[in-house]
Amino acid sequence: MSASLVVFDLDGTLIDTAHDLVASLNHTIGLEGLEPVGYGDLTYLVGHGGQVMIKRAFALRGRDISEEELQRMLAAFVEHYSGAMPGVSVPYPGLLDAMDRLAGAGHRLAVCTNKLEGLARRLLDGLALTPRFAAITGGDTFAVRKPDAEHLLGTVRLAEADPKRTVMIGDSLNDMLVARNAGVPSIGVPFGYSDVPVADLEPSHVITHFDELTPDLVERLIAR
Repeated sequence: MSASLVVFDLDGTLIDTAHDLVASLNHTIGLEGLEPVGYGDLTYLVGHGGQVMIKRAFALRGRDISEEELQRMLAAFVEHYSGAMPGVSVPYPGLLDAMDRLAGAGHRLAVCTNKLEGLARRLLDGLALTPRFAAITGGDTFAVRKPDAEHLLGTVRLAEADPKRTVMIGDSLNDMLVARNAGVPSIGVPFGYSDVPVADLEPSHVITHFDELTPDLVERLIAR
């Protein structure tokens, strides 16, 4: 039996990035005189990459933004966010032990995030996590991004794995949809940035803590 591939979303799944995302976003929109956003706004803002996050922050404040302004704001956000990385962002409790269990059982790990790949890699580098992953892909790695199936399937190919032995773990609708679109089972986590209970997104399974992420669970989901 070939090893399975466990693919993780990044923000709100692998890493609690809320404080640093909010700090950099508020720095960015503050350059245009907008009032800061709060942590309660993250469920609306996060999950579709930096450009959408900035556009939605402007929309929250009743402001339009041109494409030229958006690109300028994105550059300011990337500069601020990457310059402070990893900041206070940390892995969620139990994650490292869960990854050790999976790797010890011979399973591969990967990251599939709508965050820009360069930012994702810099964050994972800063947390000394990069060597754990067979592939890391971001919202700009391919011509498409989650929830398009090709983002996940492309990640699987880069990890030299089999989609039929792959599980996707995430906290948001995009994660559940990309898994469904790619025909792979999904695991939902409730501690991320979804604006609805993760169970309502109909993942194949829900875990409330990474202590529940075991090789046996992965194999059961693949065998369904």
